Amino acid sequence: MRAHYLQHVPFEGLGSIEPWLKAAGYTITVTRFFAGEELPTPDEIDLLVVMGGPMSVNDEDEFPWLGREKNFVREVIEAGKPVLGICLGAQLIASAMGGRVYPNRFKEIGWFPVETVASKNPETFKFPPTVEVFHWHGETFDLPPGAQLIARSAGCEKQAFQLGAKVIGLQFHLETTPDAAHALVVHCGDELLPAQYVQSAEQILTAPAETYRAINQLMGKVLGFLLGTTGSRS
Repeated sequence: MRAHYLQHVPFEGLGSIEPWLKAAGYTITVTRFFAGEELPTPDEIDLLVVMGGPMSVNDEDEFPWLGREKNFVREVIEAGKPVLGICLGAQLIASAMGGRVYPNRFKEIGWFPVETVASKNPETFKFPPTVEVFHWHGETFDLPPGAQLIARSAGCEKQAFQLGAKVIGLQFHLETTPDAAHALVVHCGDELLPAQYVQSAEQILTAPAETYRAINQLMGKVLGFLLGTTGSRS
C-alpha cells in the first residue's frame, strides 16, 4: 500500500500522520513542489494527503505548479482514491472540485475550538461535539458541489467538509506536533499580529502535551475512517 503526500514548503510535513501510516503498513512517498519534483499517476497510489502551506490556491502566477496540483487532486478523487487535505490542502480540494477560495473574515492562528456539524448521513465522519485544535489559516472556501460541512468554528464557518465517502478537507491541523508548531512560529511568525483569533507565539508553544496527543489521536481516527479501518461511519 502506498500513501503519497503533496508538500508545499519544507517546514510543513506529515507530523503525526507519518508514524500512523507506517504502523498501518503504508509505504510513504512525496512530491515536494518547492523542489520541482514530479507527480505520480493516480493508479500508483492508494491514499493521497495534501499538506498545508503559506501560499493561496489562487497564486498560480507565482506558483505555476498549483494548476498541475489541482488537476492531479481532481484525478485522484475521480479515481475513487481516499484523499485528505489539510489547511491549504483542503482549499486545494475545494478549488479542484469547483469551490471558490477567498480570504476569510478573520485569520485564525493558534489553539481554538471547532464544533461538529450534525448530520443524519451515516457515511459522514463525526467529530466530537467540540474539540480544541490547532489553526493557521487566513482563507476560506465555498463547499464544492456535493460536499457536506462537518465542522465549524466561531472564527470560520467552514472548518471541515466531506465529499463522498473517501474525501475529507480540514482547515485545521490535527497532525501538528510540538516541533511542527515551533517550525510554523519560526517561519510564519510575522503573521502573529494581535487579533481576535490570533494567539501569541507563547500561547501557541505552551500548549500541554496532552493537547497534542488529543489532536493526533483524532487525526488517526480521520485516517482510519477514510481507509475503512477505524472510525465507524455511524
